[in-house]
Amino acid sequence: MSDRQAAHPYERLTPDLILDAVESTGLRCDGRLLPLNSFENRVYQVGVEDSSPVVAKFYRPERWSDQQILEEHAFALELVQAEIPVVAPIAHEGCTLHEHRSFRFALFPKQRGRAPDLETQDTIVWMGRFLGRIHAVGAVRPFIHRRGLDVASFGEQPSAFLLESGFIPPDLAEAYRTLVQHLLERLHSAFDLGFRRIRLHGDCHAGNVLWDDGPYFVDLDDSCMGPAVQDLWMLLSGEREERERQLGWLLDGYFEFHEFDLRELRLIEPLRTLRMIHYAGWLGRRWDDPAFPAAFPWFNTQRYWQDHILALREQAAALDEPPLSLSR
Repeated sequence: MSDRQAAHPYERLTPDLILDAVESTGLRCDGRLLPLNSFENRVYQVGVEDSSPVVAKFYRPERWSDQQILEEHAFALELVQAEIPVVAPIAHEGCTLHEHRSFRFALFPKQRGRAPDLETQDTIVWMGRFLGRIHAVGAVRPFIHRRGLDVASFGEQPSAFLLESGFIPPDLAEAYRTLVQHLLERLHSAFDLGFRRIRLHGDCHAGNVLWDDGPYFVDLDDSCMGPAVQDLWMLLSGEREERERQLGWLLDGYFEFHEFDLRELRLIEPLRTLRMIHYAGWLGRRWDDPAFPAAFPWFNTQRYWQDHILALREQAAALDEPPLSLSR
């Protein structure tokens, strides 16, 4: 194995290895292999003889422990058992997590669908109903092994990594440092107000929902313990008045199946700020993966960091605004 392969294990993930891994679960592949859009993991649609294709997800090495992955799988299966449209892993001989030549992977049924139309009231209310049902299940018991959504994990650690690793240009480093320090203090204050933590999808945006006569939720890879509003705010878009209207529709559906603490609305902008800080840190941590420079060529340029600092300054102003209110 070359040094480059050792540094980037996904380079060993050849088509033959992928097909062999899938066949190790007892399926017989027909040779068709289609890469799907994913960077954190590697995901492929794999053709199966005399059956529908499956989706094979190869987990990024060393990101999650086996216990964390299995806890994600168990949550997905628990939701399916409650007749909630979540795409859950396929079990083989009672196991959902498999290993082949040092790669851990899981298989999922192929789910057809398109992006949901989040401009219409009916769609948003429908999404709210299913999110209420997901959270009703998620509130039954906690995750034991998966991480929680907190300021340390999503704000302090990624920003410290960026500063220590030298990604930020020297002439912008101090501006970034002081700005992020100020933001983190404010985020701690927001989170210190307290909220109920439940099991969440964790990354519930339109790209993780397939619409086919209703929503199907996919990719629980970022499922975590956190406030319910984390699974709601990324579905809102537009100007404040429009977001408030969408929020009202979303909660109209949500309240049919689960309670929601309206005080969590004050966490929307803090959560958005954390996501922005975490995203930049995520790109930095993955920069040694050859797929990232090719897919995100604008990252790690002077212009990127200037724009990122400007966006964080705008977020500092957004934190001063009153939380969204319900509009119907």
